[in-house]
Order: sequence, then C-alpha cells, then structure tokens
Amino acid sequence: MDLLEISKKNSKKPKPLYIKILSLFSVVRGYNILLIVIAQYLAAVFIFSPEQTLKQVLFDPNLYFIVLATICVIASGYIINNFYDAETDSINKPIKSKIDNIVDQKTKLKIYFLLNFIGVLIAFLVSWRAALFFAIYIFLIWLYSHKLKRYPLAGLLSAAVLAILPFFAIFVYYKNFSEIIFTHAAFLFFILLIRELVKDLVNLKGNFAQNYQTIAVKYGEHFTKILISVLVVLTLNPIYFLMQYPEIGDMKYYFYTVFVVLLIFLGLLWFYKNKRNYGMLHILLKLLIVAGVFSLALIDYSIIINRILLK
Repeated sequence: MDLLEISKKNSKKPKPLYIKILSLFSVVRGYNILLIVIAQYLAAVFIFSPEQTLKQVLFDPNLYFIVLATICVIASGYIINNFYDAETDSINKPIKSKIDNIVDQKTKLKIYFLLNFIGVLIAFLVSWRAALFFAIYIFLIWLYSHKLKRYPLAGLLSAAVLAILPFFAIFVYYKNFSEIIFTHAAFLFFILLIRELVKDLVNLKGNFAQNYQTIAVKYGEHFTKILISVLVVLTLNPIYFLMQYPEIGDMKYYFYTVFVVLLIFLGLLWFYKNKRNYGMLHILLKLLIVAGVFSLALIDYSIIINRILLK
C-alpha cells in the first residue's frame, strides 16, 4: 500500500468528537458570538437602560432570553452562510475551509434547523413580537446567504444591517430612542460597511470565480477604494457628534484613537495592492470594533458605581 492509499484510508476514519466540536465552533465563529453577547450586555448596561440598576439589567430574564435567542440565530446564520459559501471559501480560506468541512453538510443543516427552532422558541418566552422579530431575522439571514450577497449594493447594505440587528433587538426591548443611540448606530453602520468592502477586496479571487457580483468584482479595486474613502469621511461625522455628548465620558479617547487609525487606514488602503495586505486592513477594522465593544464601559464609570450601590 503506497502513501496515497494510506492517506485516503486515514482521511475516511471517523474524527474524534472533540475535533468535530472544534470544527463546528469554527463554522459558527464562536469567538464572534461571544463578542456580540458581551456587546449586547454592555450596551444594555451603559446605553439602553440608564434608569435601571446593574442588578436589574444583569438579572433581567427577558434580556437573558433575547441574548440566548441571538446566540442561536446568529450561530445558525453562520452555518447557512458556510453552506452556501463552501466553494468560495475553499478558494479564499483554504485552511479554514478544511477545518469547517470536518463536519459534513448534512449534519450542519440539521443543526441549522435545530438552532433556528430553539431560537424562536426562546424568543416566545419574551413575547410573540420577539419571536416574530427573530423569525424575520432568520429569513433575512437566509435570503442574504442565498441571494443578496451575490449583488453589489444589496449584499453590502444587507451585511451591515444584519450585523446591527442583534443590537436592534435590545434597543426595541428597552424602547430607548435617544439621539446618542442613533448616532452610535450610524458610526457602527459606517464601520461595518467599510469592513464589508475591505472583505470583498480580500475575497476578490473566490468571489470572481463563483460569479458573486460584489462591488469589488463588478467595479474593480480602484472604485472600491474610492467608495471606502468616502465612507471613511462619512464616519467622521458621527464621531464628531458623539464627541459633543458629555455622556460618552472617557469613551472619547476611543473616538480620538478611531480618528487617527482611520486616517492611517486610508493611507495604507491606497498603498496596499494584494490580498495579504487587505487582510491586515480587515484585521485592523475588526480590532477597532472589538475595542469599541469594550470601550462602552468607559462611557461613564460613575454610572456603574452608582448602580452597584443602588438596591
């Protein structure tokens, strides 16, 4: 038996359970989901519920169920996106694609339907409106994965909107319609649009091979860079207005940093010309988003002290 036959034989051996769990964790991007959960709770504490004590927010069963439903629906969303993008990912992300494919597609689909069912069921514990919201969210994720992401403008806008919707669920629950919340949302929306366009540059080869009509594929790298530059300039507007709110506290230092980083990002964008470099810019934007999540705690730490003292 030669080495090729031995390799094929070994590849057919069933994988240990922990390997399959790690593969599934990669498919659902557990690290992203954890970040979203942290962001939801921080936003609930520091932005959406200024009148409630810390104990009321953290031990609110309805908030817990909304977050739990979000986990299920987003995880299922990553699964269906992985299902439709299997061929594209094999070109754009060959190593990750091999890890993801340890769990077969049939099993992924079963988990997808199960997570969606559980997510809507949990949302029913809050209200029928919450269940309807998550049912619509599930449909929109499927529509994006199956159709919308193949079209330039629809794919770009829907990706950013879907990323914001988990926070919209918290926003609707607390019914807090303050200006600062909408300004924060505008800032995040622009950053997400920029990230999606940079991701299109990173995945240009695979998207082109699968005929995904992203902006980078249809209009080219130069036009995509122009559009990113315009969005960077537009992002400076919500940053300026956020800086006018005294409520943001020490989060102003985060926005100072974002301002400087975006200027550096813009210079590097026009200097860089290959996938590896674009990947570095994509990581930079991810770090900005992660830093933004944790900087929510800097909005006004006197709030947290007062809430701990309140009964």
